[in-house]
Amino acid sequence: MCLLTATVSFSSLKPPPCSTGGIVDGRSCERPANFQLGIFFSALYILALGTGGTKPNISTIGADQFDEFDPKERADKISFFNWWMFSIYLGTLFANVILVYVQDNVSWSLGYGIPTIGLGISLLIFYSGTSFYRHKVPQGSPFTKMARVLVAAVRNYRATLPKDPQHLYELELCDYTEKRKFRITSTNSMRFLNKAAVRVGTSKNPWKLCPITHIEETKQILRLFPVLFAMFIPATMMAQIYTLFVKQGTTLNRHIGPRFQIPPASLISFNTITMLVCLFLYDRYFVRIMTAWTGNPRGVSLLQRLGIGLVLEVIAMLVASLIEKRRLSFAREHESNGGGQLPLTIFILLPQFMLMGAAEAFLVAGKIDFFYHQAPESMKSLGTSFSLVSYGVGNFLSSFMLSLVADATRRNGGKGWILNNLNASHLDYYYGLLLILCLCNFFVFLIVCKFYVYKAEVFESLEEKDKAEVFESLEEKDEF
Repeated sequence: MCLLTATVSFSSLKPPPCSTGGIVDGRSCERPANFQLGIFFSALYILALGTGGTKPNISTIGADQFDEFDPKERADKISFFNWWMFSIYLGTLFANVILVYVQDNVSWSLGYGIPTIGLGISLLIFYSGTSFYRHKVPQGSPFTKMARVLVAAVRNYRATLPKDPQHLYELELCDYTEKRKFRITSTNSMRFLNKAAVRVGTSKNPWKLCPITHIEETKQILRLFPVLFAMFIPATMMAQIYTLFVKQGTTLNRHIGPRFQIPPASLISFNTITMLVCLFLYDRYFVRIMTAWTGNPRGVSLLQRLGIGLVLEVIAMLVASLIEKRRLSFAREHESNGGGQLPLTIFILLPQFMLMGAAEAFLVAGKIDFFYHQAPESMKSLGTSFSLVSYGVGNFLSSFMLSLVADATRRNGGKGWILNNLNASHLDYYYGLLLILCLCNFFVFLIVCKFYVYKAEVFESLEEKDKAEVFESLEEKDEF
């Protein structure tokens, strides 16, 4: 952020101001130097790298502060990701309302300087609390553990699985409880991987013999991939909020009173406000009402929450298509195909922004909640990173689809659905295409749900003798 702030603050790092009399919006603008572009994009890439490292880990650290061995803390943990996302989007709301206004009306230097200072303060607060956090000692790369299971299973492919899973290789329970980990019993799903725990000879080479718990953890990660793939299209739909939805706003009347104009990007604040309200209502009322009906302490299951979000997203894309059809009809009535601003209020876009906000309340918090709780105990950061992967892939898919549809609809003399001039485009058709993709993805998601097997609550699934051993081990350390 320091580097990004510098690129808009120092004259040597940005191109000179545009001079009048040119042909670009009435101004002649000089292209930035390669050095200036290099600094600017380096700042963006460093920011992206830092975000990729912090987002999955900070949320995991927060959730890890709840003790799975304590029933009350385990129950409180259910609400953690709702309030985690609430705090994230509260900051997003501040950025959309205050920072966008500062950048557009005061200066870009101050607009970037404020979050830079805020980030510095956040770092100080975070590091000052380091001694109070519950730290989990790193256990090595989860990819190495999974690779060992896969390699050992292939090496032992000729081995015969014993009828009694007790004969498969496993570590002692105390080996796990000393590290505050759980031992997982063998399951019959993906039975081929169980061969990694078949003793062949006397060798205990980890690339030839793996404990059952490591094998089950690998299975739990592999089961997450179909759900991850089903989240790519929803993330693609969310990308429209920050691109096409905002561009629609530039074609509409943004005046409130004679002097004030709403920045198109500020419409995102309505999406954020809706999400904040929905998260609050979900955690405080929806969960309690549904718990009384279903008996599930979460109100609805993790996948059901995602399913509700997908339905809301389908409705949002349907509404967006209908609103765009109305906007284009208004443009034709006023013969505004030249790309001028229409005498139609920008607030007609509010329904699609608010419906997407409601969908995000279920999908965004639901995804991180799902991947965290369904990932193995020793691979929580990997699990939460899956949620971020869906956003990254979704943004790439959004750009790819936009380019593909724009090119395909201009072939053979076609007018094209997506042009720089939205008043001459057919963005309603494009939204209709996205609606069809949402519906197809929803049916794929239903199939994934049908075959998905939830990870058992490990502590509750322990046998009584194993629970007693866990408690005894913790009592010896004065930790329970």
